[in-house]
Amino acid sequence: MSVQVNIGIVGFGRIGRNLLRLGYDDPRFNFVGISDLAEPEALFYLLGHDTVYGPIETETVLKDNYIHFGHQKVRILPGSGPGSLPWDALGADIIIDCTGRIWPRTDLEKYLDAGAKRVIVTKPPEDPVDRIVVMGLNDNDISTDDKIVSPSSSTTQVLALMLDILDNQYGLDKAMMTSVHAYTSDQPLADSVRSDLRRSRSAVENIIPNQTQSPQLVETILPHLKGKIAGIAFNVPIPDGSCVDLTTQLQTTPSVEDVNALMKDVSENSMSAIIGYTDDPIVSSDVVGDSHSMIFDARATMIAAGKLLKTVCWYDDGYGYSQRILELTKAYCDLEEVS
Repeated sequence: MSVQVNIGIVGFGRIGRNLLRLGYDDPRFNFVGISDLAEPEALFYLLGHDTVYGPIETETVLKDNYIHFGHQKVRILPGSGPGSLPWDALGADIIIDCTGRIWPRTDLEKYLDAGAKRVIVTKPPEDPVDRIVVMGLNDNDISTDDKIVSPSSSTTQVLALMLDILDNQYGLDKAMMTSVHAYTSDQPLADSVRSDLRRSRSAVENIIPNQTQSPQLVETILPHLKGKIAGIAFNVPIPDGSCVDLTTQLQTTPSVEDVNALMKDVSENSMSAIIGYTDDPIVSSDVVGDSHSMIFDARATMIAAGKLLKTVCWYDDGYGYSQRILELTKAYCDLEEVS
């Protein structure tokens, strides 16, 4: 029997709730605490009533600030981030920071000072962390010395996986990414004053150009591609279901059939749990609740002027990402067990 890991969740927004929904019945996980500033009743309500994913079928109960969910009994504690709770008192092994805030490394280290053995931060930080991990790409490189790690972002995972596959097979000269992303909780429903003028506009009424860290994060993970990648994001008026539109110039230009055959093989064999493949005429809502990091759209593959390859990959930007975080948690636990 593998060792059970005690998990603390900080920030019970979309990712935090997905982690509990996906991991509550896994015997490897023991969720010891949820830290958030909201009222327990409100957090419990949103866990069970999700506009995108629907209600929970398993019975859940809130009693004395504990959520009873399957075999889990999770304590809700008031806290807003690093340094606000003594996690050693709860026996937490891993803290997953889902606050969506960009913390300095010195703040993230407060989780370690409070007793956690490792921190997984879902918002890619500006300060260097011990490792940025994309499952299926560099998870074999993880080390017990990694104390603060990031699974990058859902968009970065798609971009990194796709570029790595194309680079290994055909050699990458340059790439331009466009992420078409569902709106996020930090965008206003109505026009509202923000320092980022474009993001001050209504999320449900506009297609909004946005900056993205994904190319820079991929260059951190795959340093040999540094200087070859650029990109932009567009937030669109849907609640879930996103895609990465990637245009690449390769050293050896394949045919559409070659690329599709390559991705079909990868999706059915070496990376079947992480990469999906479809030749159906899907739309964004078709990938909601899909646990793959990406779903390759074979119908969208194109070659322009015999030189430029365009590929499209869909993804549920909250669900598959949360699944990878839980897998990353297991990977570190397995590593500790072996050592």
